[in-house]
Amino acid sequence: MPQVRAFGVQDATSPVVPFQIERREPGPFDVQIEILYSGICHSDMHQAHNDWGNSLYPMVPGHEIVGRVVKVGSDVSKFKLGDLAGVGCMVDSCRSCSACSEDLEQYCEKGAIFTYNGKERDSETLTYGGYSEQIVVDEHFVVKVSEKLDLKAVAPLLCAGITTYSPLRHWKVRAGQKVGVIGLGGLGHMGVKFAKAMGAKVVMITTSAEKGRDAKHLGADEVLLSRDAEAMAAHVGSFDFLLNTIPVSHDVNPYMALLKRDAAMVMVGVLTPLDPPVQGVNLIFGRKMLSGSAIGGMAETQDMLDFCAEHNIVSDIEMIDVAHVNEAWARVAKNDVKYRFVIDMASLKQAA
Repeated sequence: MPQVRAFGVQDATSPVVPFQIERREPGPFDVQIEILYSGICHSDMHQAHNDWGNSLYPMVPGHEIVGRVVKVGSDVSKFKLGDLAGVGCMVDSCRSCSACSEDLEQYCEKGAIFTYNGKERDSETLTYGGYSEQIVVDEHFVVKVSEKLDLKAVAPLLCAGITTYSPLRHWKVRAGQKVGVIGLGGLGHMGVKFAKAMGAKVVMITTSAEKGRDAKHLGADEVLLSRDAEAMAAHVGSFDFLLNTIPVSHDVNPYMALLKRDAAMVMVGVLTPLDPPVQGVNLIFGRKMLSGSAIGGMAETQDMLDFCAEHNIVSDIEMIDVAHVNEAWARVAKNDVKYRFVIDMASLKQAA
């Protein structure tokens, strides 16, 4: 099996360091991609540090991958040599359950195989992510990337982009609606861009006036400071949809009051328990919905990238060399990035 250069962690307490990993030779349906850019997601840090208790080592993080196709299997039909391609959070699923048959591979009933910190199906072989020079993936889990877009800023679309696009599409956000995006970070800034491009009136809901000003530059029509009780009261019962991107436990009850009857707030950021709990009255009166959403299936991910090409949407990024990943992780932990770090993988040749 070919050896390739990569950066990753050996255990929960070690820094990100260079080492060699093995990639499989492309099979009949596989696409081999030379990785050009790899985004940094906060979940890379959580997984590397075993914050969720399911980490497998050694680990090569990275599930926001953009590159060029350098080899294709004999039965590949979607890609040819030289094509731009992307790989997101998944590299396989059972492909036979009800979720997979409905193009919802992210909800595979037998468990999707994630791009890193997973095991190849029916194998003990670990999956390794995008902090590496190459990756081999079944063509079903590879998406086409338009030459029109700024490639380095496309990488975060494979996680932050689809995570926000999917619920906006599922809940049919459209022109004439009033949409609130709660929290401005890697997810929130994409939510603002997508909702605006879909024709909605977009309100950034934040605790920070400074972030509110940033949201206006991103396309938000209005800013609502959630600590301003009078302003919050003025918006009660007026939102058609709320996209909640806050990544830590928080009180959702004040936001539920902002929704119209039969409207929904969708959580895409927090994995931990909500504190304080949701009050039933905030759901029952107004028949309101509190839901969640995880990335998107492969067809929807391709649809998202096509939408981005049509509307010239990419992520706001800061480029780094791979040797500076540890410093970037420290800054992500302090929310010190606008709004996503992307690794120039050409730098791996000098650093590894």
